[in-house]
Amino acid sequence: MGDFSDLLVYKKSFELAMNIFELSKSFPRDEMYSLTDQIRRSSRSTNICLVEAYRKRRYKAHFISKLSDSDMENSETKGWLKFAFECKYIAEEQYEKLTLQSDEVGKLLNHMINFPEKYGVV
Repeated sequence: MGDFSDLLVYKKSFELAMNIFELSKSFPRDEMYSLTDQIRRSSRSTNICLVEAYRKRRYKAHFISKLSDSDMENSETKGWLKFAFECKYIAEEQYEKLTLQSDEVGKLLNHMINFPEKYGVV
């Protein structure tokens, strides 16, 4: 098994977090400590929980638990994206693109949860 950075889900979740970071730079200043911080935190946590899970492959329950945390953070990110869209901070096209990216990350995470042995879990 290679490094976590070789995983497609790592690459996709990192890309999503960076896309959200760039987009959130344009959010209103009064959202700095609510929506902006929250969406950045959850999108980054999706990626970081995955990294932590990968390092816990020796322990199946820990691996799945951290992946579940990653999936939860990804779902939270989708919730914040909906708020950003409804508050008219992002265009529908941006919302749909980022939501599709989040859906893809979720599918990849769920594959890891359902088939941990394919990721070096014994």
